Amino acid sequence: MADSPDIIVNRVASSGILTINLEEYYPTQEMVSFDIKDYLYMELILKEKDFRTALKEYDWDSLQDKILLIECSTDAIIPVWAYMLITSHASPYVAHIYEGSQEEFLKHHYAEQIHKIDPALYLEKRVVIKGCSDKPVPPLAYALTVQKLRPAAQSIMYGEPCSTVPIFKRPRKLT
Repeated sequence: MADSPDIIVNRVASSGILTINLEEYYPTQEMVSFDIKDYLYMELILKEKDFRTALKEYDWDSLQDKILLIECSTDAIIPVWAYMLITSHASPYVAHIYEGSQEEFLKHHYAEQIHKIDPALYLEKRVVIKGCSDKPVPPLAYALTVQKLRPAAQSIMYGEPCSTVPIFKRPRKLT
């Protein structure tokens, strides 16, 4: 059947290509950084008594259902118990606690999400891993997705279904 000039046919939609948009795995909760540097004496020394007082006075309610990223942006040596104290105060309020920067958290988060992907859903399928996202998807997420899908997929491409960069194509079997 020839395409009628009055009918617009979406060839991409009918191509059987499956699109994975990694941006959909971006955390839904707001991420908030707790920088221990702000509680150090001369940005070097953590005084236990002052730190405990500051944690008691902190507005933990402001972190309700958020992702708390505990980090120290200075080169101070922070004792492990400091992270434990922050966690003890924050736990009743936050959705998730992570020690590290937002960039590090996103790598960890995406690794967890990609681990949950069932490669069987992509068995012998042509897959496009969507590019150009509005949210910061770490390059590691793209690499892990290829690693996860390569054993199952017929082909993997990067970009948009209408304009892709080939990443992997399974060789045809000789009969």
